[in-house]
Amino acid sequence: MSDNPRGPILVLSGTGKTGRRIVERLQTRDVPVRVGSRSAERPFDWEDRTTWAPALEGAAAVYVSYVPDLAVPGAPEAVSALAEQAVAAGVERLVLLSGRGEEEAQRAEGVVQQAGVDWTVVRCSWFSQNFSENYLLDPILAGEVALAAGDVPEPFVDVEDIADVAVAALTEDGHAGRIYELTGPRLLTFADAVAEIAAATGREIRYVPVTIDEYAAALAEYELPDDLVWLIRYLFTEVLDGRNANLADGVQRALGREPRDFADYVRETAATGVWNV
Repeated sequence: MSDNPRGPILVLSGTGKTGRRIVERLQTRDVPVRVGSRSAERPFDWEDRTTWAPALEGAAAVYVSYVPDLAVPGAPEAVSALAEQAVAAGVERLVLLSGRGEEEAQRAEGVVQQAGVDWTVVRCSWFSQNFSENYLLDPILAGEVALAAGDVPEPFVDVEDIADVAVAALTEDGHAGRIYELTGPRLLTFADAVAEIAAATGREIRYVPVTIDEYAAALAEYELPDDLVWLIRYLFTEVLDGRNANLADGVQRALGREPRDFADYVRETAATGVWNV
């Protein structure tokens, strides 16, 4: 299926952080692409399995991004059901977005690996873009980022790198049967990351360490859904326990280049003005 898939590539969560970038890259390369989202021409909804078959019809490959995360209860079962339908529909390749250090996510990885078609796992560390396109944006704008992350370092990965690796796996030969573990090129604590953002914006932005119970209570006050609060609690207590405090070479193996540094992300994002008050 090298560069010329026999049918469109279905990108699930095609309007999300990774999905929309993958869609843009495929469109730039004139690769037929189908956006998998609830608002698409052929809607796709993980919670409504009647939408799956029409979205999968005729697709040559699928980028599988489960919402909200592979760690949540029922995720491996949903991915298993999707993979079964995809293979029955004639899909030739599955590329799964997975979480680094998430033991639950590895069950979903196993499902994809046993599906009977070409597969690639893109296993990622914490996204750099969480600071500008997710729940951390509002605290940065407010000038105070309170997190239950302690001083555990994390090799933040740039979503642009994730998209590049996913597109390569979806369109090129040589990536089948590979697990690409993606990280940035250096370790930073969340305090380090906030300090780099503050320096780039010329603003005073404080990092305030809190307990996980205090953080969960604050999220609940913002009326975040219970399942999202549960997920964030899980990520901060289980995944951010030091197990990911090391670098991996997935970007180098997949693309033959070094990963983007967090400083590059900060500089380019600051220039957009998204962190300006």
